[in-house]
Amino acid sequence: MAEEIRHPFLHGLSKHRGAPPTVVVIFGASGDLTARKLIPAIYNLAHDGLLPADFHLIGFGRKAIPDAEFQKIAAEAIKEFSRREPSPEVWARLAARTLYVSGGYDEKPAYDRLGARITGLEKETGQQLQALFYVSTPPTVFAPIIQNLGASGLAARYLRQARQSKVIIEKPFGRDLASAQALNRELTTVFAEEQVFRIDHYLGKETVQDLLVQRFGNAIFEPVWNRNFIDHVQITVAEQVGVEARAGYYEQSGCLRDMIQNHTMQLLALTAMEPPVSMDAESVRDEKVKVLKAIHPLRLNADARPRDYARAQYTAGVIGGRPVKGYLEEQDVSPASATETFAALRLSINNWRWQGVPFYLRSGKHLARRVSEIAIRFKRAPGSLFADTDRSILAANTLAFQIQPDEGLSLVLNAKIPGLETRTQPVKMNFKYATTFGSNTPEAYERLVLDAMIGDGTLFIRGDETERSWQLCSPVLAHWAEQGRKGLDTYASGSWGPKSAEELLAANGHSWREP
Repeated sequence: MAEEIRHPFLHGLSKHRGAPPTVVVIFGASGDLTARKLIPAIYNLAHDGLLPADFHLIGFGRKAIPDAEFQKIAAEAIKEFSRREPSPEVWARLAARTLYVSGGYDEKPAYDRLGARITGLEKETGQQLQALFYVSTPPTVFAPIIQNLGASGLAARYLRQARQSKVIIEKPFGRDLASAQALNRELTTVFAEEQVFRIDHYLGKETVQDLLVQRFGNAIFEPVWNRNFIDHVQITVAEQVGVEARAGYYEQSGCLRDMIQNHTMQLLALTAMEPPVSMDAESVRDEKVKVLKAIHPLRLNADARPRDYARAQYTAGVIGGRPVKGYLEEQDVSPASATETFAALRLSINNWRWQGVPFYLRSGKHLARRVSEIAIRFKRAPGSLFADTDRSILAANTLAFQIQPDEGLSLVLNAKIPGLETRTQPVKMNFKYATTFGSNTPEAYERLVLDAMIGDGTLFIRGDETERSWQLCSPVLAHWAEQGRKGLDTYASGSWGPKSAEELLAANGHSWREP
């Protein structure tokens, strides 16, 4: 019985891959991400019996607050944002192991106090604790946090041992290639690459992980996953919301930095990568890097060949039956702003598998619906057998992975309409996660936090991977900065984007699919 009291989470862990005893330290403990995602994720892992036997949570922030107040803040976050109904028993066990340390991110004595607190927990439990540092702060304080983790010795705890320290870095990872390279240098001065987990929460979504299972676990797909059968690929990450209260951040970011360079490029890499030799982290990430290296630089100038991008800002419109204002009318947005709220790219992958297959990426705010999907458009079947039918309704087969909000998979096929005449009509076969497996699917952050504790980097981004992504996007950003508002298109809020995005596909005889 005493063993059960000391190790309240042990019963769940015994059935799992197994994380060592861990203390998770969240820098930016009072932030929105911590309340909405991180604390609920940790609670849900506790609820499902997936936390290590000896688990502790420490919040770190500038504001000096007692442990009890931080526990209250955490309880309120769980009540509001957790997918699980709060359990008094589970929360009581977790709350007893939830602590707080205050201090400035650039103050080394605060890190010494943090180290002393972790050492005290080790004495209480009688064993070594793995320290997982989650940097959930504005990028402006990434550097001092990393430097002080090194100066205090916290980064080197149990180095090259099973319980060595680890660090999770939230996006944005740099603003361009130069800043990403500088941040990587900062990180690798203090941490070994195997200790670093650059997070992109899209990689923790069930449908994104299912993409690999569908490709490499079903013999019907991989033989046709190439230029001989696929006409083009469309990746859409659409948001219905505008910038809301984030205009200060968004004016410095824009759509390309905020969504395309990270989330959307990761979806492309997983869609286009070669089969890895195994599903271990380095094998998967090696193949993703190879794909990114094979992408041809974008054509930026409108010369004899069409350029490979579209960019635009939303104007006033109607969303959900209510009028909304344009981007230039949003609070804290400059009337002369050239920040794009929509971006679309046409990419070419120069390798054997994808030569000649365009990849179209788009993302934007104030679009018609909130949806993220990957659509694989296959080449049309020869029409000679149905020459007497209406060719326009003999649709191209499309395999679509719906990533959010309704996670699932759909396949568009052609079928005969019942009747005495041979007439065809596109039909859709649907698989929905909620219908098949139930609606209480784990959140992306649950999987990613657990994987980081275990040391599985498969769903995280390696340093060379993020630099290669920036190598593709930085010239585009520099070109747009030089252009200013010249060439910046507009689109009505509630639409699917600007005319220039349609023209991007029309140049190849394609059109955007409505998700």
